[in-house]
Amino acid sequence: MASENSIYDITIIGGGPAGIFAGFYAGLRNARAQIIESLSELGGQVSALYPEKTILDVGGYPEIKARKLINQLEGQLRTVDTAVKLNQTVTDIQKNAAGYQITTNQETTLTKGIIIATGVGAFNPRKLAVDNSADFEGHNLFYSVKNLDQFKDQTVLVAGGGDSAIDEALLLEKVAKKVYLLHRRDKFRAMEHSVDQLKNSSIETVTPYLIKGLSSIAGGRVAVSAKKMKSDDMIELQVDKIVVNYGFIAQDDALNAWNVHPDVNRGTIRVQSSGLTDLENVFAIGDVSKYEGKEPLIATAFGEAPIAVNALMQSLYPDRRGPLHSTAMHKK
Repeated sequence: MASENSIYDITIIGGGPAGIFAGFYAGLRNARAQIIESLSELGGQVSALYPEKTILDVGGYPEIKARKLINQLEGQLRTVDTAVKLNQTVTDIQKNAAGYQITTNQETTLTKGIIIATGVGAFNPRKLAVDNSADFEGHNLFYSVKNLDQFKDQTVLVAGGGDSAIDEALLLEKVAKKVYLLHRRDKFRAMEHSVDQLKNSSIETVTPYLIKGLSSIAGGRVAVSAKKMKSDDMIELQVDKIVVNYGFIAQDDALNAWNVHPDVNRGTIRVQSSGLTDLENVFAIGDVSKYEGKEPLIATAFGEAPIAVNALMQSLYPDRRGPLHSTAMHKK
């Protein structure tokens, strides 16, 4: 039988901003905690896909680069004793007398409670629905902006209409020669501040159009054929590079493969206000969690993390007095 000291109080699955902050806060509560991340570094989607993105919704920072935010979070995490396990994918979870048995591709551990912070799950973007799109991937066609220098002095077409698409277009405007933003609707599905920035920028919006074809032209460039919605009108844009931001494919299969798993629907988990799922001592926070009024912001995830940690610790140790204020938990 495992000893009490070999059992984690909290296992956090996912090492994005929500998971990192939950790991830090768990450390403030003196919880024996571990973060399990499938990638080779912490940061999740922010590090893997949008390191150059400017984050605007974190309190105290008028703006901060995604890469710097993750660096700050990692520095904060290092002040506590939470274990970080990289390159580990959770392949199964089983219920047992201790709570739960977590199996990864590297090891098996025991935990009393779980916080799922997997974000969008596996980073599988919605691909451009054009027959020959794969022929252009990696040199003309991209699904994220990882290195701005790659787009310097280029003509770039960004496809998409949400916050991330507008953010990428505004980011590229700083280095590109010309930026187009193509969306299949007349209106953009983004925060008003971002839309106002777009209107005041040099970015040329192309609406309502949908990409229908790609073809190579001289100089390693690509001709993009786009059809106007509810019309037979077609246009052609000649660009150097295309960045498609259509969101991600819901990854229910990964979580549903676990022996024990919460109710997953189209990539999200329905939770209570505390983050509690339909399973005992299993919580979900960040983009993977869903409840009425939820706003999928990093700032929201930062608020959900301590709520989930405190609720879990109260469940595990009902006789312990909870924190009065975060400053009261900090070790001098």
